[in-house]
Amino acid sequence: MKNLIYRLFVLCSLLTFIGCHEITSEDPSVLTYYAAFEMFGDETMVIPVGTSFIDPGVKATIKDQDVSDRIVVMGTVDADAVGLYTLTYSVTNDDGFTTSVTRTVIVEDPTITTDISGTYITVEGTYRDMDGIITNYPGFDVTITKVAGGFFYVSDLLGGYYDQRARYGALYAATGYIRLMEDNSIVLVTSFVKGWGDSLTGLYNGEYNPNDGSIKWDADYAGMMFYVVLNKK
Repeated sequence: MKNLIYRLFVLCSLLTFIGCHEITSEDPSVLTYYAAFEMFGDETMVIPVGTSFIDPGVKATIKDQDVSDRIVVMGTVDADAVGLYTLTYSVTNDDGFTTSVTRTVIVEDPTITTDISGTYITVEGTYRDMDGIITNYPGFDVTITKVAGGFFYVSDLLGGYYDQRARYGALYAATGYIRLMEDNSIVLVTSFVKGWGDSLTGLYNGEYNPNDGSIKWDADYAGMMFYVVLNKK
């Protein structure tokens, strides 16, 4: 039983927690308490470019004691530049363990009104190129969700290759945000593959075709190129 408790303590000390956690070490008398956070305002905020941003703030407590004065904020928001920004609020407890929460702030261009959200399917022309070995993979679903003017969340920037075709599951989808520009070109904002803890190297030749509603991009990932062509279902 003691070995189980000790392994739990080591595991938890390596992770970042949101909330208040009481961890018992091999010595039952030794406790450490992590900060719990109360976020004011929304976790994801959207503001038009050129307006002001006022951080609603965060409250932190450790064992019911207000420790908000110990919050360290990382990141800034430039309200005059369209983009996606992340603010990280962290607190380190007396034992040296740090916990944090994040807020996403999207500075949007309200003049971009085109909405490309919907459920798409990969079609002919979708393939992976791995050192010249071509693997075609039409027939897999991709969901695009609008989050702000010109900003969209994509369920899998690789077009379902690992998530659906290889059947690794959702952890291996390359989720991320894209930005639709005024000329209907598409650029990458952020990406993340949770299962492997990495991201795309780049996204190229992204384009939305308003005539037929199709979308395409070339995703550079792990030394391979994924050429994704999407039609709306």
